[in-house]
Amino acid sequence: MTSERNNATEASTADRLLTAARACVLDVGWKRTTLTDVANRAGVSRMTVYRTYVDMDSLFGDLMTREWAEVVASVVATDDRDASWPDRIATGVAGSVAALREDALLRRMVDVDPEWLLRYLLHRRGRSQDAVLDMLAEQITRGQSEGSLRAGDPVLLARSIVLTAHGFLFSSHTMTDETVTHAGLDHELAELVRRFLTP
Repeated sequence: MTSERNNATEASTADRLLTAARACVLDVGWKRTTLTDVANRAGVSRMTVYRTYVDMDSLFGDLMTREWAEVVASVVATDDRDASWPDRIATGVAGSVAALREDALLRRMVDVDPEWLLRYLLHRRGRSQDAVLDMLAEQITRGQSEGSLRAGDPVLLARSIVLTAHGFLFSSHTMTDETVTHAGLDHELAELVRRFLTP
């Protein structure tokens, strides 16, 4: 029982720190936020922060994972179970890109600290990307087993979709003007994914 209580307390403390870190980053950006700032915002001692996170990188990694997993989960929660698998996945991908594009934390990072995000676009995947890839691969596997998605390695197909989505998420502003809108691009992303997956 004590272990469960301790685990709940640790989870509550981590959540409080992540919420405080989010507020700090929205105020001044990631580079200018320190663990001391997070402690002050959360109303805890610096040692409490250091017991949970060794540095800002580890804290912000957890914050990104929590934030963007929640955004994607909110889109997936509206999934139309009666739609075909190509439609479900296409709608989910395009909807997630549109929701992430409007996410306050991601917008702040793109505007103020884009180099932090570049490591996850140019050098390695992050946990939030892996979570999305796992979910996509699982959906593709289910769709293939039902015969409604084309054949192919589900992991390869999922990674191809995520690579495509990256461009629509991070670079779409370079392709919008008075004639092309984000909504139009999101529609085309859904069409790309749908056709990519249809047998």
